[in-house]
Amino acid sequence: MKIIGITGGIGSGKSKVLDILSDKYGAYIVEADKIAYTLMQPGYETYDKIISCFGDDIKDSETLLIDRSKLAKIVMNDRESLNKLNGIVHPDVKSYINKDIADKRENGEEYYIIEAALLIQDNYQLICDEIWAVLTDKELRISRLMNNRGFSREKALDFMKNQPDDDYYSKNSDRIIYNNGDVSDLIKSIDEILHM
Repeated sequence: MKIIGITGGIGSGKSKVLDILSDKYGAYIVEADKIAYTLMQPGYETYDKIISCFGDDIKDSETLLIDRSKLAKIVMNDRESLNKLNGIVHPDVKSYINKDIADKRENGEEYYIIEAALLIQDNYQLICDEIWAVLTDKELRISRLMNNRGFSREKALDFMKNQPDDDYYSKNSDRIIYNNGDVSDLIKSIDEILHM
């Protein structure tokens, strides 16, 4: 089983790459954000750790779910709180993925794909056989974020300035996918990489 990590900036087209890998190659896809969301639900140890760290005030009084907007207000303006939250969630997500990899390997999956915004920063290169970075021209990314997510140009730029630049992704990845064309170009790029 080949384990591939997919990363890149917001609006680069990572989701489209995941779709192609799933649809054309039957790859098993794992998105770190979705796992984190699941682990933050009641009944999971991650949930208990977050409540223990940040208190019952972050729970919705009716549903007992973590109120993500309350939690965001705490961590957005406090680096120490953000580090505490990341110190709980990121290792738990990685632990989940490691167990899942073992299960999928036994099931005979050919490709196991991990998508995470902080893939490189969280040292997923220790888990992955290869890291692929999806890179796209800045103006095209802005256009996609405005058209697909309803962002203003300013909001798109704010998100982008808080992420690493293309050089960072290039230096820390095994393969680069340039996603400046249409879907057929993207499919061709993925085909070429997988058949190297």
